[in-house]
Amino acid sequence: METFQIIVLLLDATLRVATPLVLAALAGMFSERAGVVDIGLEGKMLGAAFAAATVAAVSGSAWVGLCAGILTSLMLSSLHAYACVTHKGNQVVSGMAINIVVAGLAPTLGYAWFRMGGQTPALNGDSRFRGIVLPFAEAMRDVPIIGYIYAELISGHNIIVYMAAAAVPITAWILYRTRFGLRVRAVGENPHAVDTAGIQVDLMRYKALAVTGFLCGIAGTYLSTAHGAGFIRDMTAGKGYLALAALIFGKWKPVPTMFACLLFAFTDAVQARLQGVALPIVGEIPVQFIQALPYILTVLLLAGFVGKAHPPKAIGEPYIKER
Repeated sequence: METFQIIVLLLDATLRVATPLVLAALAGMFSERAGVVDIGLEGKMLGAAFAAATVAAVSGSAWVGLCAGILTSLMLSSLHAYACVTHKGNQVVSGMAINIVVAGLAPTLGYAWFRMGGQTPALNGDSRFRGIVLPFAEAMRDVPIIGYIYAELISGHNIIVYMAAAAVPITAWILYRTRFGLRVRAVGENPHAVDTAGIQVDLMRYKALAVTGFLCGIAGTYLSTAHGAGFIRDMTAGKGYLALAALIFGKWKPVPTMFACLLFAFTDAVQARLQGVALPIVGEIPVQFIQALPYILTVLLLAGFVGKAHPPKAIGEPYIKER
């Protein structure tokens, strides 16, 4: 029974760690399905995390912080669209520029406003998203297996975790069952044909990047007001890049991408529990190596264990309308 509880707790931690990855990967799916490479997922998440924590600390409301995080991410996404879609700039350079600017600007503003070394004040009470206890969760806790899974694994998460879980089927429905999704996928595959059909390619890419900004805003807000209790320097810790890796691993499809995020999150949850633990034969593994496990897995998967991925045909190519 103790082993079963450890497994459930490990899966519970996996869900919490996977939430920002899933949201960011789905965000990148919209932009890249529309033909726009978005390396700036990291910067959007970090900017949203800072804005959400700052506004939540001042207003005392996590929901107001969420709105601020989404708005900040939308502004950064619009900047990326303006550079890459309107002015046909290099998409990778634009995304990296956003990452670098936000990584420096957020802690600088934090220091100027709060004088706490670039951090924001600790959040508590209504300024954080708290866990939600689902109906009958505590009453069912003592029920063998099913009750414990319901009480510990399914119940008790904050609202953004459930939003991330709902975002996967919603994204799949939008991409494959709506006119908007059809046009987004068409723009990423053959923008010239879409333009010939009378659909504005640039407008569709702007719309796709707006969805990207919206989802990245929620992901960043989760990091600082739900998973954490405030903003700290570089708190995204490469999650935007892991989300891109999961997107490639998942072949730009919602459900496989979600499982890729869960795999990376599971590795992260395992490494947190292996620190300081002596293993048979090998003994205690250095903390630095354990912390690098999720990134080592990412490199190995992208180096060839995934199989050949086929991205949208027009990805990374600015569309120039023929005269």
